[in-house]
Amino acid sequence: MRKITAAITGIQGYVPDYILTNKELETLVDTNDEWITTRTGIKERRILKGEGLGSSDMGAEAIKGLLEKTKTKVEEIDLIICATATPDMIFPSTACVIADKIGATNCFAYDLMAACSGFLYSLATASKFIETGTYKKVVVVGSDKMSSIVDYTERSTCIIFGDGAGAVLLEPSEDGFGIQDSILKADGSGREFLHLKAGGSVKPSSHATVEAKEHFVFQDGQPVFKAAVKSMADVSEEIMNRNNLTADDVAWLVPHQANKRIIDATAKRMGVGEEKVMLNIQKYGNTTNGTIPLCLWEWESQLNKGDNIILAAFGGGFTWGSIYVKWAYNSNK
Repeated sequence: MRKITAAITGIQGYVPDYILTNKELETLVDTNDEWITTRTGIKERRILKGEGLGSSDMGAEAIKGLLEKTKTKVEEIDLIICATATPDMIFPSTACVIADKIGATNCFAYDLMAACSGFLYSLATASKFIETGTYKKVVVVGSDKMSSIVDYTERSTCIIFGDGAGAVLLEPSEDGFGIQDSILKADGSGREFLHLKAGGSVKPSSHATVEAKEHFVFQDGQPVFKAAVKSMADVSEEIMNRNNLTADDVAWLVPHQANKRIIDATAKRMGVGEEKVMLNIQKYGNTTNGTIPLCLWEWESQLNKGDNIILAAFGGGFTWGSIYVKWAYNSNK
């Protein structure tokens, strides 16, 4: 019997209609387009507008499109894992809410939180359910409404983040395609540099925490930048070496879209030219768990069956990791 691997058999993204440009941000905080572009590579980002809309709404739209594209019936889904840093609420899980919104009544569902590395953590976790033969169809969705935890008077963070979602369908393959290897890492000592101060069990919500703006992203930029550059580059190189891959063997690097300088450093360390790097940070900013699937969605028409693809991410925690995927299908170009 051949080894079963978890193959990505479909990809779909969703971004809100509203575009928040650098020019508009100039009216909100002391910044300008040149300053933002030089430091981050971001020109605009999408923002989810509308009362009562959250991460589950974007995730549900991404999965609906995924099911339609892959001609998959909703009742065939065995499991939904939602990677998110901005759940609709503490509980129930956003994955459960998404399942209800799309009518997925035959699956179980849960959230996985690992900040910007959550999509990779979820992909690796989901692959085990496929590889062991436990399930046949697993959906991983990364969805974040980062605008809900961004202070638009704080110029160092409000320029970075956007809203968006992306979903993939995983199915068994006996032909060697799909997820080949993963390296996932964490270092909790990095939490002091990137976190949300209040709203958890250590510091529950109160009038004082709201007034102190402790429900917004806090980031100490320099140590986060240094850790991200080293960690993403190290782990990407490690997974290549472990699988005897050279830069020539790699068709695409799919990096978390946090900062163009971090992406450039990772590609340089891997020896991969910029023509092989998926980059859409200029359009969407950092959508946290949405960045990697949104890249795959936008580049789907350029992916070929058998392509060697390296996914890499870094996030709060600190968390980071890399996954080696052998692409499983040719899209309808």
